[in-house]
Amino acid sequence: MITGELTVTLAQPTLVALLNLADADGIDPQGVILRAIEAEIARARAPVRIPVRAQERLLAPLRALLARDLAVAQTWDDLQSRLIAKGYRLREAGGGLALVTHPGGKRLCKASELGFSYSDLMRRFGRPFPGHAHHKLAARVLDPMRRANRPLPPQGDDFTLIERF
Repeated sequence: MITGELTVTLAQPTLVALLNLADADGIDPQGVILRAIEAEIARARAPVRIPVRAQERLLAPLRALLARDLAVAQTWDDLQSRLIAKGYRLREAGGGLALVTHPGGKRLCKASELGFSYSDLMRRFGRPFPGHAHHKLAARVLDPMRRANRPLPPQGDDFTLIERF
């Protein structure tokens, strides 16, 4: 461990504030200064946080490029195939879906930011995204199944819903 000495010259109001803070925290002024330095070092080393919401300048070209594929796909597999052909794919992200690069998996935006929410796509395809962990959301969105209080169909298989009265 390297140790050393540092002399700091403070203006009187800053020195008074430092002494009051140290007194209130029950530590000496050096402890307050060391805590402040450690906090600043931790903040400087923290990973840069990229906003979750994608920037509009990225979204507009993606919307234009992918709108037709998102609109005409008939199944989850159809949609993924169309996206992969253009260098993208969908993956689960929290309670929804995210568009990521393919290959690579770099997150670009939420599917809803492209104008296609997970709930809307789920309703259109009649089933949740393959492997999606949020089963309660799927049960709520897939209305006929929720009313019938039945489990969701298995992933990847066609199914017939039989109503009994």
